Amino acid sequence: MRIAYLDCASGISGDMMLGALVDAGVPLAEIQEGIDSLGLPSCKLVAAEVKKCGFRATQVVVEHAPEHAHRHLHHITAMIEGSRLSPEQRALATAIFGRLATAEAKVHGTTIEKVHFHEVGAVDSIADIVGSAIGWDLLRVDKVVASPIPTGTGFIHIAHGRCAIPAPATAQLLKGIPLASFAPEGELTTPTGAAIVAEMACEFGPLPAMTIETIGIGAGQRDMEHANVLRLVAGEVSEDSFVQTDRIVLLETNLDDTPGEQIGYCADQLWKAGALDVTLTPTQMKKGRPGVLLTVQCPPDKADRLEEIIFRETTTLGLRRQTVERRVLPRRSVKVETPFGEMRGVVAMLPDGTERFSPEYESCRQAAEKTGHPISKVYRQTQDRFQRSRSN
Repeated sequence: MRIAYLDCASGISGDMMLGALVDAGVPLAEIQEGIDSLGLPSCKLVAAEVKKCGFRATQVVVEHAPEHAHRHLHHITAMIEGSRLSPEQRALATAIFGRLATAEAKVHGTTIEKVHFHEVGAVDSIADIVGSAIGWDLLRVDKVVASPIPTGTGFIHIAHGRCAIPAPATAQLLKGIPLASFAPEGELTTPTGAAIVAEMACEFGPLPAMTIETIGIGAGQRDMEHANVLRLVAGEVSEDSFVQTDRIVLLETNLDDTPGEQIGYCADQLWKAGALDVTLTPTQMKKGRPGVLLTVQCPPDKADRLEEIIFRETTTLGLRRQTVERRVLPRRSVKVETPFGEMRGVVAMLPDGTERFSPEYESCRQAAEKTGHPISKVYRQTQDRFQRSRSN
């Protein structure tokens, strides 16, 4: 599998993304051909090699005639649909603009149909997004991973006035995405860059194990005290990177004065609120008191909500919270025809290429109750039927 890694140590913007793609070998002429088909007024992409704090990078500048148009989403989607872009390129560009429209609508309390693009509706932003969509399609990768995203600090002036960094739309687009602690003065990540990385990246974390084939360095327009660049690393997945990596939040607290029924109710509420795992471990507290260690695993975007549930439903005065790396096997959901009916299960792919099938408990429970057979028999026959289907 061919993957790409976005090293966003200095943030990400549309022009940095374009520069990194071109520097990684995507032909600028093919991107320009797609941009020309949009019907924008005399829009030209110009690439040049620059130095940022002593490091070489490619900087792409969008040159165009002055204009004062402010576009709605339907104007931009019509432009994309009427272009000569491939179906994949049109779909990706439309999806990125859709993310932007959804974020802007949320921020301004309106609908995506009524969102009035200002900076993002300008020619250079349209060229950045559509050009990036073309570039990613031409780069031909199966998966994109990104580092945590720094936003910068301070204030910027936009069409709606002075606002804090990250800009409201940028913050909305980065919900659920881990942010980096690097916080120099100035805007490091723009709404355009946030929309691109939110749409493209399926994981966030360190550089995956891979055989590097190409590296592209895209330069931002500003000169800063650090190298204002975006690094794109593309290559083939190494054999030992078969196991996937993501980041989750671990919540833990020790309970010794909460009634057992309340602990059970709390666990149920945590499951319903989106916990990945909830465990209760008997333990011995100080002065010999029996207690329970409550441990919760959850996605980063659900941690605050689950934390509220723990504080509300238990007597704890504090809990431990940490972000940890999780290693997981690739898996897929399947359905298996059995004498008990259609049963659901999960197939995990092991590092050696073999598969491991596990019937879904709830599906087996329902079948056991309906037929009167022991659940162990339902499990065994579901396993057998899956193995037979694989050998046929």
